[in-house]
Amino acid sequence: MRCGIRGVTATALVAGLALAATGCGGGDGDSGSNSGGELSGTVTFWDTSNDAEKATYRKLAEGFQKEHPKVHVQYVNVPFGDANAKFKNAAGGNSGAPDVMRTEVAWTADFANLGYLAPLDGTPALDKTDDYLPQAVGSTKFKGKTYAAPQVIDTLGLFYNKKLLKDAGVGVPKTFAELTTAAKKIKAKTGATALYLRGDDPYWFLPYLYGEGGNMVDARDKIVQIDDGAGVKAFKTIKDLVDSKAAVTDATDGQENQLKALKDGTVAMAVDGPWDIEGARAGKAFKDKENLGVAPVPAGSKAQGSPQGGWNLSVYAGSKNLQASYAFVKYMSSAKVQQQTTDKLSLLPTRKSVYEVPAVKNNEMVRFFKPAVDGAVQRPWIAEGNSLFEPIKVQMNKVLTGAASPEQAAKATGDAYRKLLKDYK
Repeated sequence: MRCGIRGVTATALVAGLALAATGCGGGDGDSGSNSGGELSGTVTFWDTSNDAEKATYRKLAEGFQKEHPKVHVQYVNVPFGDANAKFKNAAGGNSGAPDVMRTEVAWTADFANLGYLAPLDGTPALDKTDDYLPQAVGSTKFKGKTYAAPQVIDTLGLFYNKKLLKDAGVGVPKTFAELTTAAKKIKAKTGATALYLRGDDPYWFLPYLYGEGGNMVDARDKIVQIDDGAGVKAFKTIKDLVDSKAAVTDATDGQENQLKALKDGTVAMAVDGPWDIEGARAGKAFKDKENLGVAPVPAGSKAQGSPQGGWNLSVYAGSKNLQASYAFVKYMSSAKVQQQTTDKLSLLPTRKSVYEVPAVKNNEMVRFFKPAVDGAVQRPWIAEGNSLFEPIKVQMNKVLTGAASPEQAAKATGDAYRKLLKDYK
């Protein structure tokens, strides 16, 4: 999963950066190989990584060009919040869609259901599939076919400022109840607020829901679950954290505001993922990189849990250069590239073999996040999976602003789910 909101907005793409000095290929090159069987032509790659990551992904794409000098990779960094709608508009209009896209795990089934992705079974894109973590493969499947190669896996953890907690004389909270208790000491002794709560992004609601033993839906038995008692308690938890001033929140721009608050030391803790490790360490509060601690997301009253997220690599069904696109996916999801991603960004690989590499095995953040990923909660990998977030987002805002009670919010979310999922109880 990624750092931005799971909804989408309509802003322009960041301009594409052609990686080759020469113009993009066409004609014979569109087929992906020339008469000698060598790959050629153009592969347009939409990368959805954040500002701290995109330079690394651009260099990785350049590495593919070095291996296949007759292929020109056109790299385009697309803001995460825009990418879902941009791809659907381009693919649906049969104009401007990329050959390869870095897709959030919840998007794969949605795009495949719309017919926008090429099945990868039996193609060169899927290489050494037994090496993939089993939990990473789940989101690549839809109706018995494989529509993506898993490239990054992640989950949420609790980022904390070691110095602020030490100065306050409190330990790392294991539950949200402990965090609420510790908040008064943190504020009194350091001036910092205990937690930044992502009230703008429904993905960040899931640990509260899982912490009460709940879930969004049961996809196997087709039952809506979010409007049960656990859902009500989850909405109540976020409301109580903000009302007690144990947490600060914003209705918009949570990604930027949370990271800034953490970097500046105005909050002691934030629930975040490995994609923000490098961004957090760039702040004044973490000039000493060792000051950034990571722990499991605090538990609720019933359990502790965090959602499985990550990124896949998918090929557009309408690509005019399928062979080169398959090769590009194979390269970008390879063990070699995944190791480079971990070395540079501390992101977690999806290949089991990469975890055996000493540099990866000894990476501090990998040592924490790998067990967290192993225990992460699988989301429903259904075509409507990404759409399940918008009703939560609406009701989170209502609860946090006092426009709805937790009971009303849970019921409204359940009602929205049943309209979306016609055959669910």
